[in-house]
Amino acid sequence: MTDTLSRLSATIESRRGADPDSSWTAKLLAKGPEKCAEKFGEEAVEAIIEAVKNDPEKLASECADVLYHMLVMLAARDVPLQAVLDVLEAREGTSGVAEKASRPKG
Repeated sequence: MTDTLSRLSATIESRRGADPDSSWTAKLLAKGPEKCAEKFGEEAVEAIIEAVKNDPEKLASECADVLYHMLVMLAARDVPLQAVLDVLEAREGTSGVAEKASRPKG
């Protein structure tokens, strides 16, 4: 899975600065980080709806959209996928309850 996400992330990076008329990714990035975040939120809501409806195929499709738009949002803010993977790796083996309790308040 990480290989697939890494390849997708690299493709997104390669679209940075491309002609927005030739690439959906370039079009999103050209609209700025705020629009990329908004689109990520829209896709997340669509995934939630499919989860509630209990349609596994549509849920998988919407979650694929969520992952893509998350990577675009990260790219728009110059946050590499590896930074997210590093956080996940650091949390590995830690209880979710313990991890949340260890976060700074505020």
